[in-house]
Amino acid sequence: MSAASDSLIIAQRNLIRMGRIPEMIIFGLIQPIMFVVLFTYVFGGSIKVGSSTSTQAYREFLMAGIFAQTVTFATAGAGAGIADDMHKGLIDRFRSLPMARGAVLTGRTLADLVQTALTVVVLAVVALLVGWRTHENLGKVLAGFGLLLLLGYAFSWIGALIGLSVRTPEAATSGGLIWLFPLTFLSNAFVDANQMPAFLQHVANWNPFSATVQASRELFGNLPPGFQTSDAWPMQHPVWASLLWSVVIILVFRTLAVRKYRSATA
Repeated sequence: MSAASDSLIIAQRNLIRMGRIPEMIIFGLIQPIMFVVLFTYVFGGSIKVGSSTSTQAYREFLMAGIFAQTVTFATAGAGAGIADDMHKGLIDRFRSLPMARGAVLTGRTLADLVQTALTVVVLAVVALLVGWRTHENLGKVLAGFGLLLLLGYAFSWIGALIGLSVRTPEAATSGGLIWLFPLTFLSNAFVDANQMPAFLQHVANWNPFSATVQASRELFGNLPPGFQTSDAWPMQHPVWASLLWSVVIILVFRTLAVRKYRSATA
């Protein structure tokens, strides 16, 4: 209970800080909104998904990928924030206080989760304005968003580890993004993975990012007409695969980040 209380206090501190720097939230919204508009109106109707090339089919196919990309790209912000605190010596001040060692990182990742949730809400409103629709009940739709936020929370621990491993916030931002681009584009987020070369299909189908995208599409009812689901286990059971990947990532990278935190501030 003491560790949970410490984590919530640190989360509150970070949320207050975010509220005092609104441009952090504003700039965080611009990129995903641009992706929605550009992919919808530039690529919509030109990319075949399932048996359809209609703009509406691609728009609904696309949105789960945009949501997933948005929650995972928050990794860079998490890493940069922790690297900034390290650079300014704030982490050393926290370490001198009688508090749980993992509370600093847990509080930071929880605050990032709240910010990511707000971003997803705004992004969903924009998606509705450009024509995105869900075709399942409210419970399934909320479950889809829950899986997306869980993936974002899991990736924030990767960002925490990166932030503790570099010397400057700029390096943390670069290190948090450079591996995300191949991860998101070698997936089923923006195109039908069945149209990729065979070896890339295996990469996409076993990509943890793809599992959450596929699960969200099914829960939103956004699978296009004639879409052929891969025989790979994560694509046949995307909800379970998404949960499994997210939990494993949290367990592994939280352990590594807390260990790094202790050694970095020792």
